[in-house]
Amino acid sequence: MDIKDFKAGIYIPQFHYKSFLPEKVNKEWIVSDPVVNKMLEEANLKLGELNAFSIIVPDVDLFIRMHIVKEATTSSRIEGTQTHIEEAILKEKDVSPEKRDDWREVQNYISAMNNAVDALATLPISSRLISQAHRILIENTRGNNKLPGEYRSSQNWIGGATIKDAAFIPPHHSDMPDLLGDLESFLNNDNINVPHLIKIAIAHYQFETIHPFLDGNGRVGRLLITLYLVANNLIKKPTLYLSDFFEKNRQLYYDNLTIVRTKNDLTQWIKFFLTGVIETSKYGVDTFRKILKLRTEVEDKIIITLGRRLPLAKNAINYLYRYPIINLGDLIDELAVSKQTANTMISELVKLKILYEVTGQKRNRMYVFQDYINLFRK
Repeated sequence: MDIKDFKAGIYIPQFHYKSFLPEKVNKEWIVSDPVVNKMLEEANLKLGELNAFSIIVPDVDLFIRMHIVKEATTSSRIEGTQTHIEEAILKEKDVSPEKRDDWREVQNYISAMNNAVDALATLPISSRLISQAHRILIENTRGNNKLPGEYRSSQNWIGGATIKDAAFIPPHHSDMPDLLGDLESFLNNDNINVPHLIKIAIAHYQFETIHPFLDGNGRVGRLLITLYLVANNLIKKPTLYLSDFFEKNRQLYYDNLTIVRTKNDLTQWIKFFLTGVIETSKYGVDTFRKILKLRTEVEDKIIITLGRRLPLAKNAINYLYRYPIINLGDLIDELAVSKQTANTMISELVKLKILYEVTGQKRNRMYVFQDYINLFRK
């Protein structure tokens, strides 16, 4: 079927409301729109460039954590959390009590992503994998009473104080097994010739339309994009995250999903999605270039002045790439050194303007690798 002929679905009368029953998507989709095809070509090219960087950058796993932290922070912010990237990096004990609920939601997203990427080694993208990610995502958070890891067995809705004034009512829970089975088959169907980026664009729309959980659907749906790209080797490492693009264009994100359902306009959604892939890939490549430049400056020009303390300084810097906000205790534990040695190392890094003290206190001081954090704050 050509995407221009897409029919989103129909409304089904329920008791005092109508739920939306989407059409199934497990079929061979054709793209005849020349604009979409041109965008698809550019998106694949930019994604390939990003993937190349994730392969050639030495010790790339040192930097992947910050990519995931940024994704977790922005994806959660779309849902209303107020945590910023600097707060997301902190240990729980260093987070102010009034911000710990938001902080925990971001940490759960990081854990859900890491767990799901690891699980791809033995599991396909499936209901089991998605449910497992959802459980990790909302367990011990404000959504803990919303059936972590379980698909809903009641009607939910989007927008509005009650179902009567809802902006959108997803399919009835009795329709979900069939719809989710179709979606899972679509994601893993190697017998249809659908470009990967078109497939995951359609799959993300379909997942958000089914809205299979009582809470966390947006975050799981966005996590699904990265998992699909990794599972199908479009990216070797989880380095493409569209949440930043969606968050910056939040209203367009919602509007473009909505017009698929209201106007059968799948083409516009796919254009928006591909724009996100293009822009996010460009930003990702630019970030990796800046990481390499910063690393060269820090390791080849700055800490080289530390002489015999250079090996210890390199270990400290590698730790900072993963955890760019630290205190004295963190460095003692990571480097397995005495308090005096760790203190000396921090003092040297402060003198070299790699670390900056941010509390202004004499005790419980925190130090920030600000130049590195700034690379992820666009």
